Amino acid sequence: MDAAAERKVVLVTRRTRLEELVARYHTVTQAKFYIEHLAADFSDYVREHEAYQEARRATLAILESRGRHQVIERNFLPNFVFGDSDIVVALGQDGLVANTMKYLDGQPLVGVNPEPARFDGVLLPFQPVDLARILPEVEKERRQAQTVTMAEAVLSDGQRLLGVNDLFIGPRTHLSAHYEIELGDQRERQSSSGIIVSTGLGSSAWMRSIVTGSLAIAGAYGSKLGDAYRAWAWDERILQFAVREPFPSRTSQTSLVLGRVGANEKLTLRSLMPESGVIFSDGIEADYLGFSSGMVARIGVADRSGRLVV
Repeated sequence: MDAAAERKVVLVTRRTRLEELVARYHTVTQAKFYIEHLAADFSDYVREHEAYQEARRATLAILESRGRHQVIERNFLPNFVFGDSDIVVALGQDGLVANTMKYLDGQPLVGVNPEPARFDGVLLPFQPVDLARILPEVEKERRQAQTVTMAEAVLSDGQRLLGVNDLFIGPRTHLSAHYEIELGDQRERQSSSGIIVSTGLGSSAWMRSIVTGSLAIAGAYGSKLGDAYRAWAWDERILQFAVREPFPSRTSQTSLVLGRVGANEKLTLRSLMPESGVIFSDGIEADYLGFSSGMVARIGVADRSGRLVV
């Protein structure tokens, strides 16, 4: 057996909605009572769970026939150490792929769609049955991979956080965020509901929704901007930021609310929030950096890039 075939495969899984409910309500019966009490369809949770478990069994059957592999659940990603030669398979929605990628350092990532009829799977081009064909090609570096630019936030105390889709900087709750923002020769003090910094991969997701909403509101007030927003390539080494709901006052300005950060630039933010300030990435609020008064965050294009097998 050659060295390429010795590469370990790490399968990253997630809990289904049904499993999340059982973790909260302790039994399937109690979970069913809760969902049906709200007049929702509990059978849909069951169908999704069964489809995911079948996809997991099919995936594991291929990995077991192949050789070395390991299975981890998404919640353990922050503390898991990937080997340099590992091949990583994410079985789940697009969000699982993004959440996994930020913990990798050049390892190839294969996105597998557990239920194509349910999930569009922009980042999930494969199904479990495809792994028997795909993995040998990846092992021998014969499979193409799409480079994905990531964002990075570096705090003044040395803490770092990567974002595959986007970074959020703001309050943990529905309070206002207070901070100073600086890009190039522009600098101002702001009050808002937070800032989104998007990569090319995330430019068709949260960032698009923010801009789309802003354009729609502007249109209601007579603006003729139309659909002026365009996403950009996953591997383009730029970021774009948008300030959510900026509030003008005697002490806060609203000029620097949208902009691009090039590969050699930094967006600098200084927190003015005594408490509740955070930075998190890719919608995972539990994995955050504290961003309280006096802390400085410098945000730019990360040196590290993702490798999504296509």
